[in-house]
Amino acid sequence: MTHKPTLCIGILTMNEERRIARCIESARFADDIVVVDSGSSDSTVGVAKGLGADVHVYSDWQGFAEQRNRLLKHCTADYIFFLDADEEIPPELEAEILAVVHAGQPGVWEVLWNQVAYGRPLTHMKSTGGIPRLFQTSNLLRYEGVVHEGAVLRDPSVTVRQFKTRLFHYSRETVYGSIQKLAQYAQLGAVKRAEKGKTGGVLRGMASGFANFMQLYFVRRGFLCGPEGFLFCFFIALECFFRYVMIKYDRDILNSTAKRSS
Repeated sequence: MTHKPTLCIGILTMNEERRIARCIESARFADDIVVVDSGSSDSTVGVAKGLGADVHVYSDWQGFAEQRNRLLKHCTADYIFFLDADEEIPPELEAEILAVVHAGQPGVWEVLWNQVAYGRPLTHMKSTGGIPRLFQTSNLLRYEGVVHEGAVLRDPSVTVRQFKTRLFHYSRETVYGSIQKLAQYAQLGAVKRAEKGKTGGVLRGMASGFANFMQLYFVRRGFLCGPEGFLFCFFIALECFFRYVMIKYDRDILNSTAKRSS
């Protein structure tokens, strides 16, 4: 009897009660849905369990890479697709994923984001480079990195392909939420750069923030997306600014954060 390849969709969560249901619903086509929660204080875990997901709670936060490694241990399928709680898989992408799995194709598949900010899809913006999301489980050894973690493969020479359909990414739903995310990601980005020996300061931060805003707003056409496009680009530029400011002025905090994540 021929073995039919199976698919697991893995989701990381932390206080995502507002979005987790829609995320899981978009992943219903998978054979298994595994959720690794980082100690949510809201109803995220209950909602995920109620929708039939296999939920595991690891509240001792050690970074995104470690959470993905923990999730990987609970995956028994032939393929794994990593989905964030603020993302949704559109039907066209579902069809592409299933075609790869059912054919048993080897390799790694990347997705592009269709950013949704403040209630508006920023469809006119050019997407950044692809993010590796679909792997053969047997080829994925582990993840490494505190933020923007990377996959370590058993066979790194496999072909990397890219899906045609973009993944919906609800990264900036409210201004308040954007401010909270700004603090978290600026600190994690500062830790990563400090570990590489980079220096910081206000001028360095201003240069990084200005360059990134110009890249996003003009080169990647954020200006075509109205006020929502401006806010999206502006908050990312602020994140870039504060990364380098934190390297200089929050050195002790960054050192303690790096130790907890190592």
